[in-house]
Amino acid sequence: MSSSDPIFEAEVYQVGNTRITRIVDQPLENNPATRLYPDWQYSAVKPYLGALTSHDLTADRAHFNQSVHCWLVQTPHHTILIDTGAGNDKRRPDNPIFDRLDTPFLDNLARAGVQPEDVDYVLLTHLHVDHVGWNTRWQNGAWVPTFANAQYVFPTEEYRFYSNPANVQPPSYGSFEDSVQPIIDAGLAKTIEPDGREVVDGLAFHSSPGHSYAHASISLLSNGECALFGGDVLHTPVQVYCPDWNSVFCEFVEPARASRYWALNHAAEHDALYFSTHFAAPSAGRITRRGDGYAWQYEESGARS
Repeated sequence: MSSSDPIFEAEVYQVGNTRITRIVDQPLENNPATRLYPDWQYSAVKPYLGALTSHDLTADRAHFNQSVHCWLVQTPHHTILIDTGAGNDKRRPDNPIFDRLDTPFLDNLARAGVQPEDVDYVLLTHLHVDHVGWNTRWQNGAWVPTFANAQYVFPTEEYRFYSNPANVQPPSYGSFEDSVQPIIDAGLAKTIEPDGREVVDGLAFHSSPGHSYAHASISLLSNGECALFGGDVLHTPVQVYCPDWNSVFCEFVEPARASRYWALNHAAEHDALYFSTHFAAPSAGRITRRGDGYAWQYEESGARS
């Protein structure tokens, strides 16, 4: 993808007194279902096709369209990003879909009225390649923080684990060195325990490990209304209906399943608007209990919580 590709229309939501905007890094199209989900069975999904859109599952019912995006969270007091996509110019020979990208991410952010220097906080659910990329950009022969005025916040144990190169899986090779270490060297990083305590403006980290070693989900409470930014506990809406299915990218199988059930329960119990990182548009929706399982309902852009 080049910077000349279309700039995607933003999805904008309101939760309490907080404005939340999807900022697209890149689309991920025609991902084979059997690759994304090792347990894929069309027969298991067929009863729920009416709850999906063509943006998610292609007409042949064998491929998924997805997205890499972050969420711009604007409270009355701060400008916050949750995750930062894959980034530009990063060498990813082991992961070609993220190799040396040239996407209009910063143009998309500018269309939402935000420049990099306006960002106060960057909250990272985890440290995989497609969630940390825009932490940095290439300037004057070095990787430097993109959001130079921001504090970057992420779980302590996630940092400790992936700072050891032996623990990094091939899809994320190189991302710690070019997208995490430079913000640490710049003194902009703060690591925390994902214990549910407020970090800033009603946002709190909750432990949801499995997809990555110490993956966290982030809740928002704003003026009595709730949201949940799930990171990668879910990769498509199909997992709402088939929560035992892990994606091929989930590193720790049983914790990933347990965390998925936690997120589904949390969203349903709190009537939280769920913000995904990889669902194709619309990328937000409601999770409700249905019988002994769950159901998904897209939330239209512009809707209030």
